[in-house]
Amino acid sequence: MIRFDGRVAIVTGAGGGLGRSYAIELAKRGATVVVNDFGGTLAGEGGSSEAAERVAREIEAAGGRALANGASVSDPDGVARLVAETMAAFGRIDILINNAGILRDKTFAKMSLEDVRAVLDVHLLGTFTCTKAVWPIMQERGYGRIVMTSSGSGLFGNFGQSNYAAAKLGVVGLVNTLELEGAKYDIRVNAIAPSAATRMTEALMPPEMLAKLRPEYVMPGVIYLVSEDAPTGVVLAAAAGVFAIARIAQTAGVALDTATLDAEAVAANWTRIADESRLLDFDSVGRQTMHFYDRATLQTP
Repeated sequence: MIRFDGRVAIVTGAGGGLGRSYAIELAKRGATVVVNDFGGTLAGEGGSSEAAERVAREIEAAGGRALANGASVSDPDGVARLVAETMAAFGRIDILINNAGILRDKTFAKMSLEDVRAVLDVHLLGTFTCTKAVWPIMQERGYGRIVMTSSGSGLFGNFGQSNYAAAKLGVVGLVNTLELEGAKYDIRVNAIAPSAATRMTEALMPPEMLAKLRPEYVMPGVIYLVSEDAPTGVVLAAAAGVFAIARIAQTAGVALDTATLDAEAVAANWTRIADESRLLDFDSVGRQTMHFYDRATLQTP
């Protein structure tokens, strides 16, 4: 059985929905949980620690240990206090689940730069800020489990969510790099790309679909991703109890003669360039660059 006895976990955006389900399950499995939630509107306005306090009380009533925090992940000073309070109370941080999020959905033509900044500040910069704050603690202890929250919107696109999609794919880039940098410290970094019935999605789907997309049906995947035996560098897509790995892959490509290389040569070879019969998955940009170098040097077809 996966247990978290003695572990301390911070879960952002844990006042409801997915974050609440993560926090409650971690506590059931022995973790001490810091329940963070800014408590603002769906658009990120306002703020109250009430939601975080409610979930913390729920955990304590069930016999677990919890601490409530109302900081916004977009506020570096608030995040610093969150981490300082956690260390003062419990002396360690083993797990971070970056779950906090807001929405400012509009078509690209109608979206303001403020709508872009607000969403990036929470989803992308907020994830950076929280992760940066716990990273040295995990390095020093030689242990850490971090989950970022990506989205199918970032992986595949979604109408009216250019700001959100850009932030969510940015998170995948962060995972790919921190997987490499955290390896020698046993800091394992993964992402969840969930589809679930939360206040962010309840107005977008019919009731019968929402009933199948309960947060509790995503939660087991996240619990595994922060366990001692977790993988690292994975984007786990999850919904309705269905789990799959999402990857960024590249076609094998075509080595063109640089002596006659021009746009017309690319156009003439486009079918071969786009051939997906053999897709390649690289674990770093260095490996990708070496693939290009080897193909160019050997002039293989």
